[in-house]
Amino acid sequence: MTRAEEFQELRPLLFSIAYRILGSVSEAEDVVQEAWLRYEASPTEPASAKAFLSAVVTRISIDVLRSARVRREEYIGPWFPEPLLADPYQDPERSAELADSVSMAALLLLERLSPLERAVFVLREVFGFDFPEVASAVGRSKAACRQLAVRARRHMAAGRPRFEADRTEREELAGRFINAFRDGDVDGLRDLLAADVQMVGDGGGKSPQWADRFIGAENVARVLAALVPLSARIGAKVEPHQMNGQPGAIFRDRDGKVLNTWVLDILDGQIQMIRTVNNPDKLGHMGPVADAWAALREANQARRPTD
Repeated sequence: MTRAEEFQELRPLLFSIAYRILGSVSEAEDVVQEAWLRYEASPTEPASAKAFLSAVVTRISIDVLRSARVRREEYIGPWFPEPLLADPYQDPERSAELADSVSMAALLLLERLSPLERAVFVLREVFGFDFPEVASAVGRSKAACRQLAVRARRHMAAGRPRFEADRTEREELAGRFINAFRDGDVDGLRDLLAADVQMVGDGGGKSPQWADRFIGAENVARVLAALVPLSARIGAKVEPHQMNGQPGAIFRDRDGKVLNTWVLDILDGQIQMIRTVNNPDKLGHMGPVADAWAALREANQARRPTD
């Protein structure tokens, strides 16, 4: 097998490691590409391509994350990971760990860890690397990695998100929610919302947004009710889609360009959280991105003759 063939076989794993460390699709893709360039240029043949490339991806990701932390401290409003439509890496023996670790809530918990803790947790707890492999990847001793893993597990366990265990039930409830939104059924929407539901948006100061956060079923229902006619005026379409392993949706304009994405946290038969990603910089990997400001102007202009 050639190096190029080995790399292509390992690419899904490498991307999945980088995405969980960085929370960014675009940065993860850049990291994987840089790893290929280093692998291609390496004069020696590694004993294990998987170990070598995983270590390279991890180290580059740690460096990128350290610089990204500075930018995220200056970020306008709530920061969410870039939405992931599908995890390219699948391992039946670790399906539960992989699914749990890619949710928006879990990725936000990972943000609380130091870059080293995050890398160790991802390699050890999510992908099942043994401690010698983890130590080699992050450039620390096995004993240090064990300590990092203990601290990371403690932080993650303290805030571990809970979701509806039955995926079919989640999808059914999410489908009812999307249909109620399409129909403008405010009562139907309200019935599906938990009393303390939150709707939180990541716009990064680059998209129209009424507020960063709405709390409570009545407030969230009013916001959703207001969005229905706005969406209709610009011919927006709601496309149900799994997002980070959770029920969600992609909103597109009449030309199919992406306006934003929603991810739904569902527990006890109700929607607990709606996370929206509106920042156009985080949507480009899903296709052409709509001009949300222009869409809002169009919606407002369409309203005036009849209001």
